[in-house]
Amino acid sequence: MSDGNFNRALLPHTPLESGLKMGKAMARKAAQEAFREYLEQTVPTCDLEAEMLCFSRLLDKRIK
Repeated sequence: MSDGNFNRALLPHTPLESGLKMGKAMARKAAQEAFREYLEQTVPTCDLEAEMLCFSRLLDKRIK
């Protein structure tokens, strides 16, 4: 009979959390690539790295 303690290794594997992380990483990469392409086409004279850094920080706030 169990005393309430358990070994996590005995629990069934659920890939939900790793799948969510992978999905967020893919969404972040796609968003950054699209934003970079947009900037290159619409504002070719801007400081691309500074704009990408700002955009990345905004993504950090929204995608957790």
